[in-house]
Amino acid sequence: MAELIIMFREVLEASLIIGILYTYLKKSGNDSSLKMLWGGVGSAILISILVSIIFQNIAGGFEGSSSKIFEGVIMIIASVVLTTMIIWMAQNKNISEDLKNKAKESLSSGFKYGIFILAFVAVFREGVEIILFLYAIAVKDGISIFPSVIGSLLGLFAGYAIFIQGVKIPLKKFFNVTSIFLIFVAAGMLTYGVHELESGGVIPYVGGTVKTEETSITATRMNGDSKVFSIDQSKKAKKWASRIWDINPSKNDDGSYPILHDKGSVGGLLKGFFGYNGDPSLIEFITWLVSMIGLNFLYQKIGRKDKKGK
Repeated sequence: MAELIIMFREVLEASLIIGILYTYLKKSGNDSSLKMLWGGVGSAILISILVSIIFQNIAGGFEGSSSKIFEGVIMIIASVVLTTMIIWMAQNKNISEDLKNKAKESLSSGFKYGIFILAFVAVFREGVEIILFLYAIAVKDGISIFPSVIGSLLGLFAGYAIFIQGVKIPLKKFFNVTSIFLIFVAAGMLTYGVHELESGGVIPYVGGTVKTEETSITATRMNGDSKVFSIDQSKKAKKWASRIWDINPSKNDDGSYPILHDKGSVGGLLKGFFGYNGDPSLIEFITWLVSMIGLNFLYQKIGRKDKKGK
């Protein structure tokens, strides 16, 4: 369900920006620039799709530890970008005026592609954010197409209702509520990024008593020769020794996960929304705790600063 909220918010943000530019061009009598506006929107969507395809091909080329490291880095980047987006929305309370001023400057400068660039940058930025966020969600929890599509359609519908139908939507309250929700998502992304870097060997497992053992397996080839393979269990031992607790229920008899397991139906939702983990490592728990405190502090500080400014 996290993808529904993210897609709704990202598409709505892009719709609001384009709606502001569209309304300004219509009211200022610059109908001739509308082609540039829609050209920028269309180009940004096409290039975003192209970037998504390239990104998926690059991501699919990693295997083993390299895959874990790549996923961990992308998760951390996605968390930073999401945090930046939350802070940017909290700081910018006069986005409409800023966009109108930029559009006015573009038109007065005589630069033919000014409106095109404004529209392109606005939509392409949201497109890149969507690629990062959905990939991060897919790596951590898996992703469903249906909620993503519903979120996109709701964002488009809300944008249409605001600018075409003149419906008044409490956007400030909406962005405040979703920002609080996205703080949990960002903290969960960062924590899972650390988890992947632990699995990839970049960050060492810390804590607990480690019992190392080595398992030997003898394999016989078709030509009759035998070869002994040694499997080092120390890494796995260190991994479980680093867990500060494990409250995940045991698997069901049929091999499925119980609902309260962090891979179960309820636990999975809590993991997707709030970064819940039934068996976190010490570093993961510290990362989540510090990021939650830090993100909430930044958001509240910016909010208080804005109120004082008024």
